[in-house]
Amino acid sequence: MKSQIFEISHRSPSSKARRGVVTLPHGTAQTPGFMSIGTAGSVKSLTVYDLQALGAEIILGNTYHLWIKPDLEVLHRAGGLHAFGGWDGPILTDSGGFQAFSLGAIRKFSEEGVTFKVPANGELRFLSPEKSMQIQSIIGSDITLVLDELLQAEVDHKTATEAMLRTRRWAMRSQTEFNKLRSDQKYRADILGIDTLATPHGVLFGIPQGAQFADLRAESARLTMELDFAGYSVGGVANGGEPEEVMYSQVLTQTEILEEHKPRHLLGVGTPKDIVQMVARGIDLFDCVYPTRNARHGSLIFEIDDSTYEEVQITAKRFEFDFSPINSDSAIPELRLYSKSYLRHLLRAKELLGMRLATLQNLDFYYRLMHTIRTKIEYGTFDSWWEGYKRA
Repeated sequence: MKSQIFEISHRSPSSKARRGVVTLPHGTAQTPGFMSIGTAGSVKSLTVYDLQALGAEIILGNTYHLWIKPDLEVLHRAGGLHAFGGWDGPILTDSGGFQAFSLGAIRKFSEEGVTFKVPANGELRFLSPEKSMQIQSIIGSDITLVLDELLQAEVDHKTATEAMLRTRRWAMRSQTEFNKLRSDQKYRADILGIDTLATPHGVLFGIPQGAQFADLRAESARLTMELDFAGYSVGGVANGGEPEEVMYSQVLTQTEILEEHKPRHLLGVGTPKDIVQMVARGIDLFDCVYPTRNARHGSLIFEIDDSTYEEVQITAKRFEFDFSPINSDSAIPELRLYSKSYLRHLLRAKELLGMRLATLQNLDFYYRLMHTIRTKIEYGTFDSWWEGYKRA
């Protein structure tokens, strides 16, 4: 069968890794690929020119945060997030479910949706599958995600079953609303208060869940697949505290079932090692705050060779007199110009330039890693490489 958006060009013979391209309204994204996190409409401290120089092709926008601030009227009047933020490439938006889940005591899940208080002002809001689709329509997402219910890393089987089945029901409601917004101009105008969407409508991804239970992971994959989404975003794998092998097993259980010809995205994962491991298990797209959040706290990632990387705390004493470039091999001029000592000083002084340079370094590492992965799949060397990829 042929996907409406995904074309696979190369497959690894001994693993589930594949090399391909996703085609979306705002352009294409090579896979395996990484999406930098643009929580509030930007990748923190970087411009779109920085992202283009790094090799970014698709980024992630956050439905919950964009709904809260700047709000939907601003996004509508701007013409959607692409026009508002100046990014002309594809955007995937999460559904808002994870942020609602993370609010803990100030949110409540029900069959209808999620009720929560906005931490900044205590305002009460309600997010349903339908509302999530409407918000993402105004954002102008290339890839929209269904609303799902997340759980803590370890829950009992009964709770996990109920959440998995609710996620499936919400997926059906999300799909119905997505299709209605797409096809019925009058309905769209009545619901959103606008005659046309900000961008050509993209595609909808389903989210298979199942917590730590293999039987629920398999059932959720089958139930989600029945709805015939354009692709999938595997969820609930990195909610906190899971051992590596548990995460790897959860993903493989579902990629063994989900259709081969559709793209698979893994929500919120992960470290460089995790990404390589998950590519071998059939994942095509990744997003994670790991490189950007760690950068802002001075944790930098450097390549030692193509099988080994290290993470260092650049604010450590040992870098005080290290006047070598941050990264002499980088194509990013700033990383060749400024020294590790200077970056250490900037971060210790809480200068904004330090956060920017650290972010550039970590994302440069991630995008170069994805290029290495794609090249190894293309030339048939991935299967002899991936199991040995490690952190020093």
